[in-house]
Parts: sequence; structure tokens; C-alpha cells
Amino acid sequence: MIITTPDAKFRLEEYLKTSRQSPMFVVGDALRVLQQFPSDTFNCCMTSPPYWGKREYSDGGIGLEADYLDFVDNLTAVFSEVKRVLKSTGSFWLNIGDTYVQKSLLGIPWRVAIDLIDTQGWILRNSVIWNKIKGAPDNTHDRLRNVHETVFHFVKSPKGYYYNTDLIRSTPKTTKVINGSIVTASGVRGVRYKRQIQLSTELSEPEKESALHALDDMLTSIERGELADFRMIIRGQQRVTHSDSERISGRAKELQDKGYYFLKYNPNGSKPSDVWDILPEDTQNRQVHFAPFPEDLCRIPLLATSPPEGLVLDPFCGTGTTMLVASRLGRKSVGIDVSLEYLELAHRRTATLL
Repeated sequence: MIITTPDAKFRLEEYLKTSRQSPMFVVGDALRVLQQFPSDTFNCCMTSPPYWGKREYSDGGIGLEADYLDFVDNLTAVFSEVKRVLKSTGSFWLNIGDTYVQKSLLGIPWRVAIDLIDTQGWILRNSVIWNKIKGAPDNTHDRLRNVHETVFHFVKSPKGYYYNTDLIRSTPKTTKVINGSIVTASGVRGVRYKRQIQLSTELSEPEKESALHALDDMLTSIERGELADFRMIIRGQQRVTHSDSERISGRAKELQDKGYYFLKYNPNGSKPSDVWDILPEDTQNRQVHFAPFPEDLCRIPLLATSPPEGLVLDPFCGTGTTMLVASRLGRKSVGIDVSLEYLELAHRRTATLL
């Protein structure tokens, strides 16, 4: 379904009443379209706006400004409306690239991010590095090759936003029993820790007894599948993993008070890091849109921060990758773009899922 700006509000109300998960597309300027939408409507926004000065877009729009500061201003105006239409539990994911002018990298992603934090009050939860692995050919001789872009995760408030960590965890490795001993996925048996506790000159006898009991309980939890793995930090044996200042580190205080602490690993697997290795290649063979926005870049954001019954927004949707991933994950979605040509292609791409 492709509609025009004047019909956006009415058609959105109709769309939300239906049970269909096919996306709704709106052709028009992102700012004007968003102004038609009611506040507190969307659960998640994932977008990659046009980069400044990088490409010529036949339908005009953001990215063609003469000055990059005007580009930043125009983008942040749109994102102010994104904040208004997001629910209080919503998340905003922004993928944006940088630009060189007179051999100087402008720092556009962080200019935008800092403006959103300082001026609009967004909370920045993560700055993700998208490592493109291969990257485009680079013929420059006086700087390194650029193979990464930034993905920011913003929320409206520091607490209470929707986030489902379990949906994005990796598959955990399994615990084994070898010669009657519990061995974790990474090979921890507990024997080395027991010996370090028994031979310690820094632990008192009561601390040693407490540490040995706690270690036995930890190994039992591993055997029951309550944990996937663990590390034990013992006073005088292992390097403190964060800070050794009791003033700023709860673990340092625990180490001082008890003589040990544990690092526990979730049985459902580990969370993704803030560096994502994702190839930018176009797996959909799109011929008319050359911004390499891969489907895998959307999966973690939508799985983690959009509930199954949620509504996803992309105000610069191009050929509809965000909408395609949202549909595959069972989410309703709304995509906006100034190019009717792109939206027609996006509509055809998502129609294949019906």
C-alpha cells in the first residue's frame, strides 16, 4: 500500500485497525509526513538517511544541502518528530555515514548524535560499529581505507524502554562431564580455582571455606544448566576485571569484603557486542538503489527493541529493507520516502512475503 502525505494520518489509523502485516508506504517529505502522525504511536524506528554530499537523488530531499550544517539541522528536525511519534518504551536506531571535505573527515554521525543528546534530550544507549569487512575500493595514498559506519541506539528515557535481550543472544556452547568432573563450555573445571583458594596467602581460613562452598555451588549451577560458564576472581590471584577502586566498583568492594567474586555467563548465550561484522553486498539485486543497507543490519535492532505486536518506522526507507525485515519478523511497519520509484520497488519486495 503506497499513499500520499495528505492521507497519511487517516490511512495510518485504518492500517492499525487491520491484522495484516504488509507494510504501509508513504511517498513524501519525511518531516511533513511525520507531522501528520499522532504522538506515541511507534514502538521502534530504524533508519539510514541519505548521506550528505555522497549521491544525487533524483527526487531531491535531505542530503543535497550546500552546507553540511544545514544537513545536520534538517536531519535533527526530522528526528525531533521521530521522538514525538515514538512511544515512551520505544527505541530509535540510526545508521549514518561520514563525509570528507577538503581532505577532512567532518564527523557528521557524531555531530548529529551530540545534537540529539544535548538539544533534544535523547539517551544514547549504544554506539555500534558496523564493520563492512570488505568495503569499497580506495585509491587514496595518504589515509587508511574506510570500512565502517556507525549505528546509534537512542531511547527516550533511561529506564523502562522495551528490550528483549534473549532474542538476540548467540547459541551457547554446552557443558560436558569428563572423568566425572563438570567442565564448562570454555574448559573451566574448578580444580585450578580450588587449588588457588587452598594455597592462597591472602585469604583467611573463613574466607577460604566460604570461597570453596561458593565454587561448589557454582559448579552445581553449571551442571543443572542454570549457567553456561563462569570465571572466579580470587584476591591476589586474578587481575580485577574492571576497577580496583572500591569507591567506583562494586566488584572491587566484593573482592575486598569476601576475597572473591564470580563472573556468570547466561545459559541462553552471550549478547552481541557493539561491533557488527556484516557484508554490505546487496543480496536482493536491486538495480535502482545503490545505498548498501543490508538486511542483517536491521535484525538485532528489530528483534531486541520491537515487541512482536509492535509497529516499526523508517522515515527514509528507500527500497524498504527495514520494512522487509519487519515483515519477516511478524511486525507491522510504516516506511516513508520522497521517491515514488523506490517505494514501488519496496512494495514489490515486501509483496513477495504475502
